[in-house]
Amino acid sequence: MEEFLDKLPQMDLMRSEKMTLVQLIIPVESAHRSITYLGELGLLQFRDLNADKSPFQRTFANQVKRCGEMSRKLRFFKDQIDKAGLRCSPRLEIEPDIALGDLERQLADHEHEVLEMNSNSEKLRQTYNELLEFKIVLEKASGFLVSSNTHAIGEEIELHESTYSNNGFIETASLLEQEMNPGLSNQSGLRFISGIINKDKLLKFERMLFRATRGNMLFNQTTSDEEIMDPSTSEMVEKVVFVVFFSGEQARTKILKICEAFGANCYPVPEDTTKQRQLTREVLSRLSDLEATLDAGTRHRNNALNSVGYSLTNWITTVRREKAVYDTLNMLNFDVTKKCLVGEGWCPTFAKTQIHEVLQRATFDSSSQVGVIFHVMQAVESPPTYFRTNKLTNAFQEIIDAYGVARYQEANPAVYSVVTYPFLFAVMFGDWGHGLCLLLGALYLLARERKLSTQKLGSFMEMLFGGRYVILLMALFSIYCGLIYNEFFSVPFHIFGGSAYKCRDTTCSDAYTVGLIKYRDPYPFGVDPSWRGSRTELPYLNSLKMKMSILLGIAQMNLGLILSFFNARFFGSSLDIRYQFIPQMIFLNSLFGYLSLLIIIKWCTGSQADLYHVMIYMFLSPTEELGENELFWGQRPLQIVLLLLAFIAVPWMLFPKPFALRKIHMERFQGRTYGVLVSSEVDLDVEPDSARGGGHHEEEFNFSEIFVHQLIHSIEFVLGSVSNTASYLRLWALSLAHSELSTVFYEKVLLLAWGYENILIRLIGVAVFAFATAFILLMMETLSAFLHALRLHWVEFMGKFFNGDGYKFKPFSFALISDDDE
Repeated sequence: MEEFLDKLPQMDLMRSEKMTLVQLIIPVESAHRSITYLGELGLLQFRDLNADKSPFQRTFANQVKRCGEMSRKLRFFKDQIDKAGLRCSPRLEIEPDIALGDLERQLADHEHEVLEMNSNSEKLRQTYNELLEFKIVLEKASGFLVSSNTHAIGEEIELHESTYSNNGFIETASLLEQEMNPGLSNQSGLRFISGIINKDKLLKFERMLFRATRGNMLFNQTTSDEEIMDPSTSEMVEKVVFVVFFSGEQARTKILKICEAFGANCYPVPEDTTKQRQLTREVLSRLSDLEATLDAGTRHRNNALNSVGYSLTNWITTVRREKAVYDTLNMLNFDVTKKCLVGEGWCPTFAKTQIHEVLQRATFDSSSQVGVIFHVMQAVESPPTYFRTNKLTNAFQEIIDAYGVARYQEANPAVYSVVTYPFLFAVMFGDWGHGLCLLLGALYLLARERKLSTQKLGSFMEMLFGGRYVILLMALFSIYCGLIYNEFFSVPFHIFGGSAYKCRDTTCSDAYTVGLIKYRDPYPFGVDPSWRGSRTELPYLNSLKMKMSILLGIAQMNLGLILSFFNARFFGSSLDIRYQFIPQMIFLNSLFGYLSLLIIIKWCTGSQADLYHVMIYMFLSPTEELGENELFWGQRPLQIVLLLLAFIAVPWMLFPKPFALRKIHMERFQGRTYGVLVSSEVDLDVEPDSARGGGHHEEEFNFSEIFVHQLIHSIEFVLGSVSNTASYLRLWALSLAHSELSTVFYEKVLLLAWGYENILIRLIGVAVFAFATAFILLMMETLSAFLHALRLHWVEFMGKFFNGDGYKFKPFSFALISDDDE
């Protein structure tokens, strides 16, 4: 047996890759290039030898800080390009490698240029908005002033026209800060202040003016025709032009303070219409000049951003790689001479030659006089777990890793989950019509695989795309199980020929199966379509699916126990084989394996035996005659033997192993043997670190702790055998629910609507049926079956052999750098 097992070919996915702990001694002058080449190879996981130091205490902290600053600048450029609405495609030609210092200077120059242009553009935009507000105030306030002239306001408003001279508006003081001096009316003594304010502040503003002047003011306002950008906040807001007439210097001071408090922008408007027209022309002229200047500035800024955008992708990649290199260098230690860096890491055993060649090439390319020393170390701690996967197996491996990463070189459930996972899903989802819909979705994802793999997808779409092969297999198995159930959107078809039964009399349509007579060979594949619509359809399908669920569950749990044997054999733990695997197999199969055998015999013989009665009285009255429930000769004594074996298996898995471990420990302690206690022999999950280590078990032996742990483990298995078997009945329950829902939607929605002659009712019925099928059966039921299949694998199957306390192999690789690593 041992020779046969040794001759079996090894599977890459069955056990994780063999890992080797290596040490690198790298000269300082070739350190950067060596780490860069290792990042391109991506097969070495470095250990952090400076874990006790903070990030700021490490050797290359300044370089990491510089890379972080450059990343900030690159994000700034990307934000600016996005805000400008530019689409900058990277250059197709390969750009030469650029030194980090040169790139840092380039980024600093570009940032300074863009910031300066942004500042100038902001000032110009603020001035432009002020002039725009001034123009609107001149247009709207003139009507109020014409009205006031009819009341004989005689004195003109004194204007500082020097502010609006042709020397250049940009160099003058801000219009918001200009001194307001409207002057006095010779006849009435009235003065006025004109300006513009946000519409949502108008009511409170008017009330405050009224209270501050005790009602001694006249407030006029009119809404602007369009939204205006506020010069202070650069936001588009609705504004209102106002003119406040008042009398007295004290009132003027109060009104100006209130305007400032409410953010109202005040502008001087002359009373004389001639001066108003002249000032309006000047404002319009300056607006035109500023608009041309802003357009020219925007074009210049876009050109500068375009020149940055062409190289932005390459720069981002370069900075990320450099930061990753220096982060890795910070995990290395200087030797005592400060001339070499010492690093340690894990690599797959098959990659040692590749790593050695890469280090030699780095030494040659850096013109170093001393080569990199590369040698293998003796490992004490547990190595990381690494599986080489492809596009199909990767999704299933991720499903397993979501529960727990496999312990180093223990049996990998993903190998079997590639088949069992989609199959158990299909048992619950089985309908070949719905399976075809899933298949179309999977084929769409596969057809666009190359395009979607290069795009940045949303979280939901990314999850679907990552599981495209899982969906494909689930769809194929659903079609297979749907053909077995003979259900196409709940409708049976005579795909494989006619039914094996025919009606015996006119009451056949409402009869039980005894009302049918068999006149040809059994239906060749799947459920006979004659069961559809009969009174015994539901009892028959329930019995079929329930028994099938038990058979599948017992088979998968036995597979889990067999894998526990291969784990124990691989790790050399004979105690686990003798005192764990064997009694567990005996207990499980003495009870539930026997039940599976009875189910198969009953199917093959067509017996009417009640299996509930057989299993219950196997415990209550094992010596009682079975009578009509006897399925084969010698069944009663066989049941007694199996019951005794099940009772013997419980103390067998409970007592011997703790005492055997105690004996081994005592012999070692008394010096009778000089062998060490290998961790695999005491792998009881009491100390996972020591159990994974593969080294010496140096912890103090605590017999009571080990015994209690074994007691818990034994009770868990005994009770779990019952509960796990019952848990597999979810295969029957969900399959029944899916079938019944599909039948309800077909009969009570589609057929009911199709019975009407009204075309509108038919269309509504088809729409409701399509909606219910898509969102309930194809989305909710798919998710439900997916999660239940997940539970069956994580708990019922993997719980029999899987430890899941390993850690993933995460090599230093440029290909694995993501946006979050900046």
